[in-house]
Amino acid sequence: MSDTAQPTKAAAIQFEGVPGDVAENMRRLDAMIAEAARKGAKLIGVPEFATSPLPFRGEVHQSVLPPQNAAVDMFKAAAKRYGCHIGGSMLIAEGDSIYNRYHLFEPDGKTHLHDKDLPTMWENAFYGPGNDDGAFETSLGRMGAAVCWELIRNQTARRLVGRVDVVMTGTHWWTLPSNWGGLVDRMFGPLTQYNRYLSENAPTEFARRVGAPVLQASHCGQFRTDFMLLPGTPMTAPYDTNYVGATQIVDAEGSVLASRNTVDGPGIVFADIEIGAHQPTEPIEEAFWMPELPLTLRAYWHHQNICAKSYYRRTGRQAGLNAATSNRAESVGVVR
Repeated sequence: MSDTAQPTKAAAIQFEGVPGDVAENMRRLDAMIAEAARKGAKLIGVPEFATSPLPFRGEVHQSVLPPQNAAVDMFKAAAKRYGCHIGGSMLIAEGDSIYNRYHLFEPDGKTHLHDKDLPTMWENAFYGPGNDDGAFETSLGRMGAAVCWELIRNQTARRLVGRVDVVMTGTHWWTLPSNWGGLVDRMFGPLTQYNRYLSENAPTEFARRVGAPVLQASHCGQFRTDFMLLPGTPMTAPYDTNYVGATQIVDAEGSVLASRNTVDGPGIVFADIEIGAHQPTEPIEEAFWMPELPLTLRAYWHHQNICAKSYYRRTGRQAGLNAATSNRAESVGVVR
């Protein structure tokens, strides 16, 4: 263990947000961050897509923000006010691209950034891939960022192992549809169970490979999205589903210190963690995926990736850039 290890009270927020409504989501998160700080948390994790959940629906484009925005201001002010570190991601337009950008805010105003490397399935409709190491030097020690399915890819563990004392992550992990009939339920029941297993065990398996504690904040609740059927076409099917990524805090050996299942609704979990690197207890393999993904899950991943990338090129990128321009104008008080 690192000589810099120290006990720190950590909090991970489980959140139920409103697609596309950045102001309402920030209001809810501001209150939950205040609660976590009142209870002594000095390290607070909020979910991936903290400013808006990300179903495949048109209103989500309205949550794309410029790099300097009201959400960043809120998080930065909270970190300073409560003397804590806060981490979470949001959709950010920069140049002619959009990124799922993880922000880690320090109490002194310093902000560290990580762009998720690969969008997952229909997330590709809203943003493109990033390319950075996600490792930061902070006043709490060496911190790393890894978002949702980054936790189940060996390449993520390779970029962080030996370089971090704690890992911040958030998830937006959904499951299979509940409205496609009993035959589909019976056919894919085992896959649904395995998908939940992957989600709930991702922080534990990742911690064992990088030798550092992991905070995972999650979305919760049920939602309806559109499911893309064919690339390059507007053909979709209604898809009712729910989030499955349990909110957790795990130690460097992968033991779960605190958790909250998504069925329990919004809330906060707390645990005292030792910020410091340990010797990893599991090797990092050469395979792309850390766990074995069933063929059906890999097929689903590839199919939605292809459909959503086509949509992003045709519609999604420009819709997000337009929203970011509008949000930039509103943030400086421009009347349109």
